[in-house]
Amino acid sequence: MIGGRQQAAEFSTRITKQVTTQYLVYLPREHGRRRQKWPLVLFLHGMGERGTNVELVKRHGPPKRVEEGEQFPFILVSPQCPEDEYWSAEVLEALLNEIERRYDIDRTRVYVTGLSMGGYGTWKLAIRCPDRFAAVAPICGWGDASTVCALKEVPVWTFHGKMDKVVPIEKSEALVNALKQCGGNVRFTVYPEAGHDSWTETYENPALYEWLLEHELDRR
Repeated sequence: MIGGRQQAAEFSTRITKQVTTQYLVYLPREHGRRRQKWPLVLFLHGMGERGTNVELVKRHGPPKRVEEGEQFPFILVSPQCPEDEYWSAEVLEALLNEIERRYDIDRTRVYVTGLSMGGYGTWKLAIRCPDRFAAVAPICGWGDASTVCALKEVPVWTFHGKMDKVVPIEKSEALVNALKQCGGNVRFTVYPEAGHDSWTETYENPALYEWLLEHELDRR
């Protein structure tokens, strides 16, 4: 370099870090008894379940239903976000890699869903790696509408309560409208009387799971 003047330069390196994530895993009764690949549903909880006690993750959504005796026809993985943090798409992607190595996962049938902060995490993760998901279902979440066209080939079913004062419905509307503008395959269910809790009705509805499982990636 010539001294005495300012010039442009470039720096490139790889930085690695150690992360630890607790999670709940539910395996169908037949898992491991015969050679079979299983669909995977990744569930992301909301802000109130963060911390180091993974039992908190059972408060809502599919983990709660499993705790109540529900038998699902898919593997369910429910990680816990650390205290005072938001979902990291980078960490979640690494978790997915580990889950796919450890369990008998059908990689053409991987889905992600989450509520509130987990809805945010669902949008963020799916936008980061859209080719990994056969369908996604964010509930009362939010995200960056300028990046959502990354999901134009991914079926999306999103939900929100019209009376939500915690995450205003306009947050979902912005994402849905942006996705529609780029030709995305998106469904939007609004609960007219619901506030922030739009997840209880959603996760108790068998139609959600049926809709997820009917989608499959074409790996040809």
